[in-house]
Amino acid sequence: MQVQPYIYFDGRCEEALEFYRTALGAQVDMLMHYKESSEPPPPGTLPPGFENKVMHAVFHIGETRLMASDGCQEGLSFGGFSLLLAVPTEAEADHVFTALADGGQVQMPLTKTSWSKCFGMVTDRFGVSWMINVTA
Repeated sequence: MQVQPYIYFDGRCEEALEFYRTALGAQVDMLMHYKESSEPPPPGTLPPGFENKVMHAVFHIGETRLMASDGCQEGLSFGGFSLLLAVPTEAEADHVFTALADGGQVQMPLTKTSWSKCFGMVTDRFGVSWMINVTA
């Protein structure tokens, strides 16, 4: 059994994927727009212009597989969870933390904790909450 995050980006999925590619080295494995689906959604279920938005995407950050979409609902928000990036060095922690904080909001600056040489929390420009943790 696996848990695989599925993230809805409220119309900004391609922008988010490019951001994660640049910031975290994410690799996009598959991307399909609504207009490319073999079974398009019933009339009236997508907002105008959404046929060019991402219906489904699969991407990797390190060894982790994530999925994403633009969704087709307005006002989506994230809450009650964070994605944790486990990195091997303080330099890598600083790199990804700085990249994710660009246009986002720092919740807890990188600092030494009782469980890690370096730990911090940031919400990126898309509203996704991240924890950065240097593993021993």
